[in-house]
Amino acid sequence: MINPNKLFQLEAGQKRRKLALTFGELERDIAGIAEPGLEYNFKKIPREEYTRSVAEILLTDPKLSGEDAEKIRSLLNAENFDERRLCNTARNILLTMIGTFPAEWDLVIAPHSQEKISVEKRNFFKGVSVYAEDIRSPFNLGSIFRTAEAMGAESVYISPQCTSPEQTKAVRSGMGCIETLGYTRCSLDELPDDKPIFVLETGGTPLDEFEFPKEGIVIIGSEELGVSPEALKKATYGRVTIPMTGLKASLNVGVAFGILMQAWVNSLKKN
Repeated sequence: MINPNKLFQLEAGQKRRKLALTFGELERDIAGIAEPGLEYNFKKIPREEYTRSVAEILLTDPKLSGEDAEKIRSLLNAENFDERRLCNTARNILLTMIGTFPAEWDLVIAPHSQEKISVEKRNFFKGVSVYAEDIRSPFNLGSIFRTAEAMGAESVYISPQCTSPEQTKAVRSGMGCIETLGYTRCSLDELPDDKPIFVLETGGTPLDEFEFPKEGIVIIGSEELGVSPEALKKATYGRVTIPMTGLKASLNVGVAFGILMQAWVNSLKKN
């Protein structure tokens, strides 16, 4: 991280870019996920004081709007100083000023717990599983794991053509749930035969009318094609559909899975 005094020597554009990077590094340090070599290391200046000082430098930028300046001042003067929120707000203001908007992988998201929890210590619904068929996006796959863990699925199966759960972006969006849950990569034919199998797909029984099994495996299909014809044949228990009224009538696969899991869990709790 750069010494605050040196920031004043930089040209306006260079200063904004450096400030954006600095706030990002500070935010990661606050969240406890600093990249190696980029931890806060100014021994003579407490980090909170450093954060305040670089925020004050941002306030001197002539291109900073009055509304954004007020946001920064409000965070600086708050009775309960939220250092991370100040860094996040300042970084996003700077990115907008520069004209560079953050991609999903730029978001600074720390896992809720750094502790690795074993599957045996989890609370889950026995026999409730999901089979992710040919999910290509690592973000979507990580989101599926995160939802499965949060909603109490016991296990996750993935098809041979699914993107790797070990992919960096999948791990990041999974928020530690991939490691917690684990997974089995297998074909449709290798799925357990002793549990009901159903699919989440259009053209089926509406979600609020579907009789969810006490135990079972739900198949969710790819972002582009949905579930395969082979998966439809495998799903002898049925097909469940989320009713929609919009013009596009389309949901992201991770969002759709979350809606389904909430309905399944509600059904399990009632019964």
